[in-house]
Amino acid sequence: MRYSFLLPVLVALLSAACFEPVAAGIYSFTDTNGILHYTNKPNNSQYASMKLVGYLPERSDHRVRSTNLMRFSPLVEKAAREHEVDQGLLHAVITVESGYDPHAVSRKGAVGLMQLMPQTARRYGVRNIRDPDQNIQGGARYLRDLMGKFNNDLSLTLAAYNAGEEAVALHGNRVPPFRETRMYVPKVLDVYRRYQPGVRNLN
Repeated sequence: MRYSFLLPVLVALLSAACFEPVAAGIYSFTDTNGILHYTNKPNNSQYASMKLVGYLPERSDHRVRSTNLMRFSPLVEKAAREHEVDQGLLHAVITVESGYDPHAVSRKGAVGLMQLMPQTARRYGVRNIRDPDQNIQGGARYLRDLMGKFNNDLSLTLAAYNAGEEAVALHGNRVPPFRETRMYVPKVLDVYRRYQPGVRNLN
């Protein structure tokens, strides 16, 4: 009960303390081929405000997620400050990737809160991929580098985080046509949007 009561307050504080937001809003449109596009940097009139996709981990995990969100928030704040990544974005990635389960392991071998692949962990000097602090640090550095590579385009950054930067490049710097990635990008964008100032409903 105590954590459920404090969660909205914590989220509001996190949103207020974030660095300058990476995105003022999320936009989408469906092209003539029926392909849905997402971006935080609309460059033509075809984009319209994105509708919330209504994704969050199952309600049965709410208490665990709430407790772990508060538990790991100092580590997220530290990583965000050190690597100049929006706290809300880190929280959104962790929410979708692992539901705040530090012991999560995917079928593909991604590990921990930010679901780092072993090769990515090595690339960023993460010695203990299961350590929450090191895991968040590695994930934050990876996100920062991807944002730099893709000119702060969140849709491409998140697509690369999910499918790999090579996959994005091979598809002409567009979101790859993989079902998992096409679902992943709007899920994270939706959760990230809910961390923005004035948006309080995370359930």
